Amino acid sequence: MNRRFFIRQSAGVLAAPALTIPNIQPQPKPTTDRVYWLQTLLKIAEPVLVTAAAGQLREKMPVESAPGQQASRQAVTHLEALGRTLAGIAPWLEAEVPADEKARQQRFGELARQAIARAVDTNSPGTYLNWTKNNQPVVDAAFLAHALVRAPNALWARLDTTAQQNLLAALRQTRTIKPFFNNWLLFSGMIETALLKLNSEADEMRLDYAIRQHEQWYKGDGVYGDGPNFHWDYYNSFVIQPMLVDIVQTLLPLRKISKATVDPIMARAKRFAVVQERLIAPDGSFAAFGRSLAYRCGAFQHLAQMALQRSLPDELPAHQVRSALTAVIRRTMDAPGTFDPNGWLTIGLCGHQPSLGENYISTGSLYLCTVAFLPLGLPPTDPFWSGPTVDWTARKIWSGQDVKADHAL
Repeated sequence: MNRRFFIRQSAGVLAAPALTIPNIQPQPKPTTDRVYWLQTLLKIAEPVLVTAAAGQLREKMPVESAPGQQASRQAVTHLEALGRTLAGIAPWLEAEVPADEKARQQRFGELARQAIARAVDTNSPGTYLNWTKNNQPVVDAAFLAHALVRAPNALWARLDTTAQQNLLAALRQTRTIKPFFNNWLLFSGMIETALLKLNSEADEMRLDYAIRQHEQWYKGDGVYGDGPNFHWDYYNSFVIQPMLVDIVQTLLPLRKISKATVDPIMARAKRFAVVQERLIAPDGSFAAFGRSLAYRCGAFQHLAQMALQRSLPDELPAHQVRSALTAVIRRTMDAPGTFDPNGWLTIGLCGHQPSLGENYISTGSLYLCTVAFLPLGLPPTDPFWSGPTVDWTARKIWSGQDVKADHAL
């Protein structure tokens, strides 16, 4: 075991000794934002998908957690790592990518499908993940379900029949978990959305309930409460708006929801994208308040998803959003200490900051950072990538440029 492991323990953080992960190679210096984004995403995802595909995720992933929480997190953190990694990488796996990305896309797609097949194989106790014990599995089954909605061809259609049936069964099993009366309703809703999209079967009551309750919890100016109360945190982006948007956009063409219901949800989503872009400081940092800061750049999933879906409001040029998100990714993912010596993420927002990890945070939780990379699902010719690097709103304002005043929805 290495010296850094003992240092982490002496600082009050529990961690398992990390093992060497194959295929992690030094990368050339990126020449474009897209090259940098893809290198960073694959650096994050590789240890998870390589070990999960080999059936070694439980054996090889370290479990860093708050003191006293390692046993409880050990039971759930592996599905966390898999579901969250897939949620972020899914659009790139689904996309038509340029020639220089195809080999990597093929490799990571195969790893992802192998990882899913092993995670749902009831005949393989060593690789079958926990889908029902404790409350947490409904959360990360939902992130995996979100990945399936984002990449139905890459992650579902190319699974063999046995793996598909096992996956459907695993997702259905999470119905035994009662979600909390807050953003967790959307976890149940997202699982049912995936079941509906993939198998034309869902508990539509769970879908309707999640949508109706969030309508009740809307607080104004593009922001929802996390349950009846409002919280100063990033859960409108970690969970609420991205899942709500994808749920209703899946239901609309199936005629299971009205356009009159969807339109205000999308109007709020556009407004919240404006808010998110303005939260990004001139140096790529952002206000460090609220829960789950260890999800790092994942705090901007909503802005990334709106860019992916080409749904940004007119006042937000796509290349400006790319410039802002690139700054956030660099600020949160390039800090020394972000990765352990074997390539696994450590707890923190800007480096290794274990005190930022709440009692529900462990190594697997951290992979929600991948959802900042959703626009890799856009082709290089899209204005998001092809436009020049420009100042975003905060850089414009704090460098003395003339910027239009902001207005509420």
